[in-house]
Amino acid sequence: MKRTIIYFAAVLVVLFSGCKDSFLEQTPQGVLDESQVTSPDEIDKLVIAAYSMLGNDHYDVPFSLWPYGSVRSDDAYKGGRDEADIDDFHFYEISENMRLDAGPTDGMWFNLYVGISRTNAALRVLNSVTEEQYKQKAERTGELRFIRGHFYFLLKVLFKNVPYIDETVPAEDYETISNTALSNDESWSRIADDFRYAYENTPKQQDEVGRVTSYAAASYLARVLLYQAYQQDAQHNVTGVDQAMLNEVLQLTEYVMGSPYTLEPDFANNFIHGSYENGPEAIFSIQFSHDDGTFHGRLNFSDVLATPQGLGCCDFHKPSHNLVNAFKTQNGLPAFDSYNDEPYDEGIHSVDPRLYHTVAIPGYPFKYNDNQIYEESWNRNPGIYGVYASLKENVDPESDAFINIDPFYGNSKNRIIIRYADVLLMRAEALIELNREDEALPLINEIRARAQVSTPKIEYAPNLQTALYQDGVNCDWTNDFARKALRWERRLEFAMEGYRFFDLVRWGVADSVLNEYYESEAQRITYYENGDFDKNKDEYLPIPLQQINFSKGLYDQNPSY
Repeated sequence: MKRTIIYFAAVLVVLFSGCKDSFLEQTPQGVLDESQVTSPDEIDKLVIAAYSMLGNDHYDVPFSLWPYGSVRSDDAYKGGRDEADIDDFHFYEISENMRLDAGPTDGMWFNLYVGISRTNAALRVLNSVTEEQYKQKAERTGELRFIRGHFYFLLKVLFKNVPYIDETVPAEDYETISNTALSNDESWSRIADDFRYAYENTPKQQDEVGRVTSYAAASYLARVLLYQAYQQDAQHNVTGVDQAMLNEVLQLTEYVMGSPYTLEPDFANNFIHGSYENGPEAIFSIQFSHDDGTFHGRLNFSDVLATPQGLGCCDFHKPSHNLVNAFKTQNGLPAFDSYNDEPYDEGIHSVDPRLYHTVAIPGYPFKYNDNQIYEESWNRNPGIYGVYASLKENVDPESDAFINIDPFYGNSKNRIIIRYADVLLMRAEALIELNREDEALPLINEIRARAQVSTPKIEYAPNLQTALYQDGVNCDWTNDFARKALRWERRLEFAMEGYRFFDLVRWGVADSVLNEYYESEAQRITYYENGDFDKNKDEYLPIPLQQINFSKGLYDQNPSY
């Protein structure tokens, strides 16, 4: 029987932003310091401290990236009481007034570097011992470099220009490293190197669930290379797509496709706690828990605000009308051109089944529980944010995973970082950009075929209709059409999982998609009249002013801020 790696050892939850000292000068409290490690037997304690940081976030600095990947996109409204409720997230929502001194922005930067500092501390100790002294040296190094790569990946997609500091950099040299010392391409390559090492040095299977495997590392390396392949200039314009990197994505995804991982038979299974966690599609997950000897348990604090107001607090992360409309189908295929012409009406429009696994709709069971019917009254401010709620990060309120942490309700359901569906769609995307769209067709259809049969838990849902793409029958599978189909499929498959905004930036279409979205949404929500995505600026957050001050002006601000 497999054990689960214990993440709650050596825990630090940072509940603040705008700290008195730079992250480089902080010694995390409650964490075993590297100077305290006197024997190889204690090294794993430092490794666990690094793992624990994967879940050491908070609702205003969430590693799930819901304000940054969903709310900044066309997938979600901020939610909450009104625009002033965590107003910085509202500014992300409309791409306006993204202040240099915003607390959540600074807090996210700080927390991610705390994670990096933990991995570097452990790596320095590992580098000081031999394989004879510590037989798992290469494997544990691979795990730590995966974790470090994950934190740097989040920094890159949020800020782009970040200082790269590894375990070999002496503390006295920190203040000499600029956030633009490496080019955009060079910093992506450093991140890729971490995942490549992990891919080459971790096993295919771990005795403890939650540890990094070579399949997880290969999947994440493919993700990094896919982002890096869309090359950007200093103004964030996409200038080309690197073919060699796309071919490496194909090699890596082929390796993972030869693994035991596969799609869940039902899309719903990815988002249910208990026996469904760490299932066949979950290649790497953050491990949460309850009743583990700690006060509240190891809960997902990132997403506590997404609980509907009718169940607790605080009704944030609300699916947009645009997203709900995107699930509409015509003869089973996406309604590409007309999807947003009118609001979704369950009595008129056919939809992809994934809608009812992603969005809570009034009158239907919440998280498949017939005793918990989601009602309009569960919404905190329907006049602004509508009547939909996000389902994927939530749990059945009658389950033992739903934990009262007054005034909030947390849950102990794992958060999947990489699932097999992403591997298939990354491969399909690489094939399309290599003009091999015919090979991408069965991969996209594999995702759609799974959606077709993901209906047993939503037998109550009306008018479900999903078809596969058939070249020459219901579509002309040209390269342009395949690209449109792939991008639509990514939106439906990963809706509300924090991917959307970063996909738009990667593809170089964020300005056109979001400004069109703001214009249409202004007819429903008046504050979108102020929405304006500035190309060559709003693709990334500003470098926090406090971090520039800590660096004594060494860090360069992102363009146009």
